[in-house]
Amino acid sequence: MKKFAITAAAATALTLTMASAFAETTQATQAPMMLAAGEVTEAKEDVSDTWITTKVKADLVTEKGIPGTDIKVETNKGVVSLSSMTKVTEAQKDTAVAIAKKIKGVKDVSADGLKAE
Repeated sequence: MKKFAITAAAATALTLTMASAFAETTQATQAPMMLAAGEVTEAKEDVSDTWITTKVKADLVTEKGIPGTDIKVETNKGVVSLSSMTKVTEAQKDTAVAIAKKIKGVKDVSADGLKAE
């Protein structure tokens, strides 16, 4: 019976220690989630711009007849900028702009950086 009491006491102590450690870990990971409203808006905007850039780039790369790997895509507050060191035809430029404009969240597209032949 003594062994059982010692084992039960050890198990209880271990459980309390683990619960305390878990509570501290949970508090440490939840603290950054408490952000001011402005910071949350900024974070959503950054994620949205990153998503737009990735989606535009992916669509350009998969489009036949477009040198998608040569076109640089940047997004700032929903405005997509396309540029390239490689010359493209006027039709390729128009297609690249049309592809970018179809992406959800794109407010405007600037293709001034695409050098047309």
